[in-house]
Amino acid sequence: MASRPKVTQQKRARERARQERQQEKLRRRDEAKVRRANTPAGPGGGEDPDIAGIVPGPQPSPWGDDELLDDSEDEVEDSARVDGGSQ
Repeated sequence: MASRPKVTQQKRARERARQERQQEKLRRRDEAKVRRANTPAGPGGGEDPDIAGIVPGPQPSPWGDDELLDDSEDEVEDSARVDGGSQ
């Protein structure tokens, strides 16, 4: 019977340690909540810096190729699309 109290003491120690770990977790969670609430949002209001300033729709050519096209070529391409689509 001498070993029985030792097991009980070990069990109590394990339970105490478990409760302490649980309390430590709760404390860290509360600190993290406060920290997140007090820190301002990242730069740009949460906007991705890689796509900042990009407007939806066609983008201008980074090489300046748009200047090479004449208005007459655009009209020919547009009329070809209309004629080809009506078949």
